[in-house]
Amino acid sequence: MFESAEIGHAIDKESFEAEEPALREALLEAQFELRQQGRFPVIVLINGVEGAGKGETVKLLNEWMDPRLIEVRTFDQQTDEELARPPAWRYWRMLPAKGRTGIFFGNWYSQMLQGRVHGLFKDAVLDQAISGAERLEKMLSDEGALIFKFWFHLSRKQMKNRLKVLADDPLHSWRISPLDWQQSQTYDKFVKYGERVLRRTSRDYAPWHVIEGVDPHYRSLTVGKILLDGLQAALNRPRIKPVSVTAAPLPSSFNQPSLISSLDLTRSLDKNDYEEQLITEQARLSGLMRDKRMRKHALVAVFEGNDAAGKGGAIRRVAAALDPRQYSIVPIAAPTEEERAHPYLWRFWRHIPMRGKFTVFDRSWYGRVLVERVEGYCSRADWMRAYAEINDFEEQISEAGLIVVKFWLAIDKQTQMERFQAREAIPFKRFKITEDDWRNREKWDDYQAAVCDMVDRTSTEISLWTLVEANDKRWARVKVLRTINQALEEAFEKSDKQARKAKDNKK
Repeated sequence: MFESAEIGHAIDKESFEAEEPALREALLEAQFELRQQGRFPVIVLINGVEGAGKGETVKLLNEWMDPRLIEVRTFDQQTDEELARPPAWRYWRMLPAKGRTGIFFGNWYSQMLQGRVHGLFKDAVLDQAISGAERLEKMLSDEGALIFKFWFHLSRKQMKNRLKVLADDPLHSWRISPLDWQQSQTYDKFVKYGERVLRRTSRDYAPWHVIEGVDPHYRSLTVGKILLDGLQAALNRPRIKPVSVTAAPLPSSFNQPSLISSLDLTRSLDKNDYEEQLITEQARLSGLMRDKRMRKHALVAVFEGNDAAGKGGAIRRVAAALDPRQYSIVPIAAPTEEERAHPYLWRFWRHIPMRGKFTVFDRSWYGRVLVERVEGYCSRADWMRAYAEINDFEEQISEAGLIVVKFWLAIDKQTQMERFQAREAIPFKRFKITEDDWRNREKWDDYQAAVCDMVDRTSTEISLWTLVEANDKRWARVKVLRTINQALEEAFEKSDKQARKAKDNKK
C-alpha cells in the first residue's frame, strides 16, 4: 500500500505557482458553499510518518481556506479530564458541526498505532481498536459526515535523510521533535502496523489517501485536489427530503409485547412499608456513592417510560439520597440547533460523567427508537441502525468502567388518563400536561410496539433494561433505588474479583 508513495513524485516551483491560485480559489468557494448549505460536517484525519509534512500541509490549508471555518484539533497526551472518561469521549466532544471542517491530529488511529508499536498491547487489542474505528466512521458517515483520511509517508531512507539535513542546520534543528527520533528507531514496526490499519479501514465512505511526503509542492497540490474533488462531489449531491414513516413492530424471536403486558401493574406498597424501604435504600445508595471503589466507576441512570409514569418523582427520590456535588440531571427534550448540527449521539456523549460521578438522563438516546420513530422525525433507516449504534455506545462506556442502569416505567392507559386529568385539575401541576401528551396517548399502541422492539434489541448482557411497574408510585420509586444499589454492588464485587486476580497473577 505504501510502495506508490516512495516513487519520488515532484513538482517544480513554477508549475506549483501556476496551479495554486485556481486550486485555492476553488477550495475557498467549496468551503463557503459547505457553510451555506450546512448539510454535513467535514472530518479530516491526519496520520503518517513523522517528518512527512503533516503539519506543513495543514498550515497551508489554513492559508488557502478560511481558518474561521476550520477547527484543528490535536490529541497528544490525555488530560486528567479525558482519562476519567471513556476513550472516545475526547473525540466525540470535538466533532465539527455541519458546515464546518475539523482536522484531527493524533486521532484514534494514532493512539492505537503508538500503543501497538510500543508493546502496550497485542494484535488482538489492535484488531478490536480497528473494528471500533470502523464502526465509528460508518456511524459518522451514516449521519452525513464527509470523511477524509490522509497518511503522509516517507521511506526509511527518506526519513533519515530529512533528520540528518535538519540536525545539521542550526536554523532548523529545532524542528526535530523527540517523536521524530523515536519513530526513526521504530520505523519498521510503525509502517507494518500502519499498513495493517489502512488495509482494514479503507472504505468507500472513509477511504485512505497515501500521500508521498518528500516534495512539498506535490504533497500540497495532491491533498488540495483530493479535498476539492470530495467536497464538490458531496455538495453537488441532491438533497434528500426527510420521509415521514409510520411505526411498525420489527420481527422478533421473543414475544416481547406480552412481556410488557404481562407486568403485574397491581404491585404496590402501603405508606408505612414505603417510608421504611425508601429510607433504607436511600441510605444504602448514599453509602455506595461514598465508597472508595466508586473512584474506579461512574454511574449513568436512564429513565424512560409512558407519559405521567412518574419518572420525575423517582428521580427526585434518587437525588434526595445524595450530595448535589455527586450527581447531575440531564433532561432531554427536542434537540437544539447546535445539537441538530452534530451526529445524533454527540449530545449524549458530552454529558458522560467522570469517574466517581453520577448522571441521570431524564429521557435519553432512546428517543430515536421511540418518539422519533413513532412521530416520523427520522427515516426508518435511521432508527433501524440506531439499535446497533446504541448498543455499541453503551458497550464503550461500560468497558470504561461506567455502570449503566436503564429503567422503563410502565403504567396502563387508565392510570395515565387519571393522572392527566389530575394534572389539569391542580393549578401547580398544569405545566406537566401538554397537547403533545394527549396526542401521544392517541398513539399508545405504536409506542408500545416501539418499546417492545427497544427492549428486545437493546437489553444486553452489558446493559439490561429494568421494567418498573409504576401504577403505584411508591412501588416504582423503591424498585428504582433498589435496582441502582444492586448494580453498584455487583460492579464493586466484579472489580474486587479482578483486583484479586491481578494480584494473584503477579505472585
